[in-house]
Amino acid sequence: MNDPQYLILCLVGVVVLLVLVFLVNAIKVVPEYNRLVVFRLGRCIGDKGPGLVLLIPFIDRPVKVDLREQVRDIPHQVSITKDNAPISIDFLWYFKVMTPTDSVVQVGNFEMAAQGMASTTLRSVIGGIMLDSVLSEREHINNLLRTRLDEVTERWGVKVTNVEIREIIPPKDVQDSMNRQLTAERIRRAVVTESEGQRAAAINVADGERQAAILNAEGDKQSNILRAEGDKMSQLLRAEGYSSALEKINEVAKGVDQKALTVQYFETLRNMASGSSTKFIFPMEFTGLLSNFIKANKE
Repeated sequence: MNDPQYLILCLVGVVVLLVLVFLVNAIKVVPEYNRLVVFRLGRCIGDKGPGLVLLIPFIDRPVKVDLREQVRDIPHQVSITKDNAPISIDFLWYFKVMTPTDSVVQVGNFEMAAQGMASTTLRSVIGGIMLDSVLSEREHINNLLRTRLDEVTERWGVKVTNVEIREIIPPKDVQDSMNRQLTAERIRRAVVTESEGQRAAAINVADGERQAAILNAEGDKQSNILRAEGDKMSQLLRAEGYSSALEKINEVAKGVDQKALTVQYFETLRNMASGSSTKFIFPMEFTGLLSNFIKANKE
């Protein structure tokens, strides 16, 4: 009796185990950034997900595809420029799977295929550009690489979103020339900066001298104005003094006797005669004074 029960328990255990295995293989939880490309008996039935996906164990074979943007490094590649200069370049390329089914069905390993295509495309692009352009036009080269890679990977359901050149190593003689050019450029900038400083200093000095000259001229102007005003006031006062003196003289002259005035003229003539001069000039009023003096003496 114990043997049949044992067999039943074993059978139940086997069934439960098979059910668990079935469920584990049948139920898949797919994240938002993943998709499952399902092959049923070797035939692709499309991609599944995200969320809960039910598969038929041993019949369906899932292939996981990551939809997130990926970045891969292309190691240093030696390329020959249009002017036959060998340079070493490495770059990063960014891609994103847009069609999960095509990325699995159309190519065996699209990452390796894209890497090989990127190396070939890089040599092709660099081969058509001069060395100076390679060193100065990275953005242009990035756009060319991205465009050509995207044209190839598009049929695989993959989008190349960006390409960034990370390092360009030119030949040693070119590096030495670039270092000399950099040194010369630094010297030129130093000389330009020094000359601009001297120019600014000269302008400041000239401006200061101009301001000082303007202030000095303004001071001289104010001083001359004050001096002129002082002279004007002095002349006015002097003229007023002369005017007052003449008024006094006129007042006194009105009270002077005619005889006394004639006697004063004679005194002046006597002083003139005592000099060494041989010529004398008599005013016209002298004859009138003399006739008045004679009349006065006759009276």
